Order: sequence, then C-alpha cells, then structure tokens
Amino acid sequence: MADAIVLVSGGAAVTPFTGPDHAAGSGLAAGNTLTALRAHLLGRDIPVFTAPARIGAGEVHEDTGWQGFADVPIVLPAEVTVNAVGGIDAGGTSLAAFLRWLSDEHGFASVDLVAHSMGGLFARAAVRELRGSGPSIGRLVTLGTPWEGSLLGDVLTGEVSVHDAHGDEGTATILERSSGYAAENSQGAADEVSRRFLREWNTTQAGFLDGVAVTAVGAGHFHTGAEPRQLWPHDGLVALRSARADDVPVDVLPRVVRRSFEDDVHSIFFADAFDLPWERALTWDPEVFAVVDEALTS
Repeated sequence: MADAIVLVSGGAAVTPFTGPDHAAGSGLAAGNTLTALRAHLLGRDIPVFTAPARIGAGEVHEDTGWQGFADVPIVLPAEVTVNAVGGIDAGGTSLAAFLRWLSDEHGFASVDLVAHSMGGLFARAAVRELRGSGPSIGRLVTLGTPWEGSLLGDVLTGEVSVHDAHGDEGTATILERSSGYAAENSQGAADEVSRRFLREWNTTQAGFLDGVAVTAVGAGHFHTGAEPRQLWPHDGLVALRSARADDVPVDVLPRVVRRSFEDDVHSIFFADAFDLPWERALTWDPEVFAVVDEALTS
C-alpha cells in the first residue's frame, strides 16, 4: 500500500494545496474539481493531498471564479504548482517537483495518484519525470482523462465539427464554444488535448507506465450519435473511448482496468450547465468513488 494519495486536477482547474488536516478555509475546500473526492478519501488510513494548480504560472492563494475558494493556509511556490492551461510536459515537470517535495517533507517512499481530466496527462508526464528520482508511483486512476483526444482539441484540429453533433443541442453548443474557450484560456493545453497530438505523444511514452496499475474511468452522458467514434458517446469534454484509453497501445499502457459510467458528465461545471445533480459528475459521483476505492486497494 502507498504511503500517500495525491489528487491531481485537470485543465483550467484551480486547486489549492491541501492535506489531511488543512484545506481552503472558505468556499469549496479543495476547489470545484476535487472537494467531494477528497472528502470521501479522507476517511482512509492513508494521508490524502491535492496538488496545487492554477491558470497560468504562479502560486495558489484563492479562486475567485465559479464555486471557488479562499483562505488557503499553506501556499506553495510556483515551481511546484501546475499551470493548468499549459502544456502536458511542463505540467508534468511541476507535478513531479511537487511530488518530490511532498516525499521529502513527509518521508513518503510511494504515492498513488488519482487524476481528473488533463490531470491524468500531467500525472503520466510526472511518472516519467520521477523514474529513479522521486517517490515510486504504484497506481494511477484517471477520471475523464483524454488519453487520445478531447472535444476541445479535436475541434481545433478540424477532426470534429458541429456537423458531428447530429442535432444534439448540448453537444452542438459545446462544439460551437470550443474555439472561443481555447482562445481565451489556453496557454498550450488546448492544442495538446487533440487526438492528433496525443497519438503522436503516446508513441514517445512507451515503457513509462510499466509497473504502474492503471484504472481508466470514462463517462458518456451524451450519446445521441454513433459516429464519429472519437466523439460519441462523450461526457461533455472527453469521449468515453478516449477516457477509457481503449485504443492506446499496450506498450504504452500494459496494465489497465477500464470502467464506464454512461450517465455521468465530465465535471460539476457540465452538471450545472445541463441541470444535472453534481453527483452525476465524475469527481462527485459516489459510484465512481467506489471504483476509486477498489483501484487503490487492488
């Protein structure tokens, strides 16, 4: 069993550094991605931490946006804080630095990672960076991670268009807004979550997950169409097939358990936008928590 569990948030998510006995003093204790999952895992005997992340380089003091937080008791340096709108490898370098710091600070020899969305890609890059120079990573659980592309990235490359929505209003709205969202928020992240980029990136990652037990969890609330398969079904941001890493080569992903939640959406942002209870979001769903529990004890 690992010495600690670290939760990693995804693209454009702002997350404070939290530990078993400290979190943001107001608002959502661990940000709008990880608060519910953290609360669930705190009941375990293993200490649980969240990796700090923000939009742009810097430190995490607060999130003034939707369902944000303030009064963060421990603020870590920018060097160990993930730029959640930056590139995968840069995010992995920062996350690896955080994990090394955490290991040195608390004497952890091994850590398990639970990552949401692009956080799973940051985590994969961090595992690569840590080989031989940091805590060992025995388990990686990814929730809605774009292993092989996302709606946002695939719109930008032109592989997916509004035409592919097949009349589904929710999907059409998401696709129509993707380019504008990327222009406003991305500092490299949006370009790196396309199928085109990730298939090439994956070819350079063979061997780095050897020895890591991976559980890849996807959701598929939006299921109007059947084609193209890189889109349908999807959770609002990531296709179920991509989140489950269905087409990732075995030399890149040798040990994996794949799980599906067909009624869930990507995050509470999508749950709120489509009038769904937050419990239908991957990082707030008690049924997903049960899968995470199983993955961390198997």
